[in-house]
Parts: sequence; C-alpha cells; structure tokens
Amino acid sequence: MKNKRPIVMISSYIPRLCGIATFCEEAREFIKKANPDRDVFVISHTDGKGEGVFPIIDISKHDWWKAVYKKVLELDPYVIHLEHEYGLYEYHDDRGKGDINKGFLDLLDAINQYPTIVEPHTIHGRLRDDEANFIYEMCERADLVLFKCNYQKWRLNWTFTGYGWKTPRNIMIVPHGARPDKLWMTQKIPELRKQIGIDKYPYISNHLVGLVGWIQSNKRWDILTDMWEEIVKEIDERTGVEWDLLAAGTMRDVNHKQDYEKYKNGIEVLENKGLAHFYEFIPFGDPYYEIMAVCDFIVIPSLDETQSGTLARVIALNKPFITTAPMEGLTAQTLSSKGGLLFNSKQMLKDNVVELACNEQLRNDFSKNLNQYLNDVVSWEVIARQYNQAYELADQAKSTGNKIELPLEF
Repeated sequence: MKNKRPIVMISSYIPRLCGIATFCEEAREFIKKANPDRDVFVISHTDGKGEGVFPIIDISKHDWWKAVYKKVLELDPYVIHLEHEYGLYEYHDDRGKGDINKGFLDLLDAINQYPTIVEPHTIHGRLRDDEANFIYEMCERADLVLFKCNYQKWRLNWTFTGYGWKTPRNIMIVPHGARPDKLWMTQKIPELRKQIGIDKYPYISNHLVGLVGWIQSNKRWDILTDMWEEIVKEIDERTGVEWDLLAAGTMRDVNHKQDYEKYKNGIEVLENKGLAHFYEFIPFGDPYYEIMAVCDFIVIPSLDETQSGTLARVIALNKPFITTAPMEGLTAQTLSSKGGLLFNSKQMLKDNVVELACNEQLRNDFSKNLNQYLNDVVSWEVIARQYNQAYELADQAKSTGNKIELPLEF
C-alpha cells in the first residue's frame, strides 16, 4: 500500500524515441522497486504515455513550466527528480531564438519549496559560456545535482575557477545505470540469430563485430566500414577465422539523412561482397539488446558523447567494446570498467579490432571485468540506492535550510 508522499520525475518519456525518455523509463522502474511504499509519477512532454504519466510539458509555450508547477503542487511530492537535456526544455520564439533553458530555471524557482534533484545528461568537459552560466544557475537553484562521471566534476571546478566563480558543492556522482537482467540473452544467441533472421544469409559467419544504435552524424560508422575489408583480411591471415560486420539501427533525425545514407551505403557495398550485413530496426526495448547479444564485441566510433545509452546496453550484456578517445564519458567508463579498448586514429582502431577479434582470452577478460563493473557500480539496483541517498540528502537540506556541501573531486 502506498502510504508515503510520491517521488515525481520530470523528463521526456516513452514512447518518444529519445535516449532520455528511455533512461527515465528504466530509472523509474528501479526507483519504484527501491521505494515500494511510494508512487513514482512522471511529468512529461505532451507525447509521453503510461500509467502515472502526466504529459503536460508543451515547449511551444514560453511559460510551459507553469502547468508543470501546478501539477507538482497537486501531487505534493516527497522529492522532485528532474532529467535535464538542453533540447528538452528549450523554447524558441517566432524568430527561432532560443531562451537558453530559462523556463527550466524558472521551474526550479517555482518548485523551490520541495527537495529538488537535477540529473543533467550533458556536462561537457569544455563548456561554452552559455552552458557554464546555465550550470551555475541550475546548481544555485537545485538542492542536489547528479553528474554521471567524476571528470565532469573536476573539470567544472577548473572551468568555474577560470571564470572567477565559486564552484558548486552540491554535486554528487551517480553513474549512468545499466540493466542487470539482460545477461540471459547471451545464453540464447543461436535462437536470437534465427529470430533476427541472420541465419537466412549463409555468408554471415559465427563471429560478428557490431555497429548498433541510432545512425546519426556523430556516430561515425564510416570510420570502421572504410577499412573493414582490410581488417577481415588481416584477421583471416592471422587466425583463419571468418568475421563479419553487423550494422544495425536506423535514422532518428532527418537532419542526419545525408550521413545516414552515406553510412548505410558503405555497409551495402560490404554486404555485396559478403563481408557485412545491414539490419534496419528502431533501437528501442528488447530488440536493442538482442542485436547486441549476437555480436562478439561492439564498436562505438562516436565523435561527440558525454555518456552513452548504447554503452550502458553493452555493459548490461558484458560485451567487450572499442570506442573513441579522448571522448568524455565513453573514455571515462572504458577506464573505470576495464572492459574495452580505446582508439584515437584510424590505424589504432584497425589494430584494436584485429587484436580483439584474434584474442579470445582478451575478450573473455573484458567480459569478466564488465560483469564486475555492472554488479558493483552501474547496475540500476545500485543506482537506485544512490538515488535514495540523494533524495534523503535533498530532503534533509530542505527541512533544515542548510545547503548540501560535498567534497570537491580534487
């Protein structure tokens, strides 16, 4: 029986095809499990749906936050947990000029009577002036702010010191969560290959390197596809074992159509040579995990990423991976998990793919490291407990009137 005041999340929400929406859905699931005596409601954008979801955020209105404020008063929450991404709360006027998330700051002012936790999903190591000012203003208004990676905290101190600003002390590190309940998929790889339809193509080998996720400009699939033929040849010369490339995903934003077609064409050229296969699907729900599960390891050649929902799924499946460096959260989690290899040149990517394909023991070691990292650090069950600690801190701060003061990273 629910007998305590609810937790209210403010975020985009499913069925929106948005990484934050999916993140919020997963986070909510495990927050509920960790708080069985509380309802967990979501105030979402107008395209959100589901039980306990209130789809009232209309960014076409400059005062969209007022409707949210009224709903918060009605729900009378124990704590408010806001997921933040710049594009989610940006109002544009008739000239197309944005308000730099002013409405989000206005909302924080309005709901100040309640304990507030903001979880920003983009905190670049090198901030633009507008971003730095927004983060400063956000930290001033929120009781507690959750960064995903430690580097974001110490880089912020460096940036704010350079501006002559006081560094916020209400920043807590809570990593990007990963599901702990998807490992079973690796035990059903033959079944999944049939389900996906891969076995209909006799040229596809038993060993697959995966490029999986939304196809957009910053996910530079062409870096790998342009050299894949050379990679396959070198692997064959070293081991005599056949490997193929499985590229799976689809376009989310029409602004990326040109690059989508370019990347897809590169796969099709390889497919005609019997070296790769393109599988078009919407990276959402179980199919996202199922596609990854049939791959031996995953390559994430991203040129702009603070943290990655794709990497969270890779970790959930204990799949070894290769990704770009230095690249914010991708690099940070690779170092922390000891579950993958980094590259910063085409040659380094080529060498790493060949090495990981040829070295089964290395793949096994990475997989074991990822399993430990999942269980100890980023499992949603662990993250939900950290959220509860954050809620208690924010509630205590609000009830006592004392601001949260946490140590600096360095």
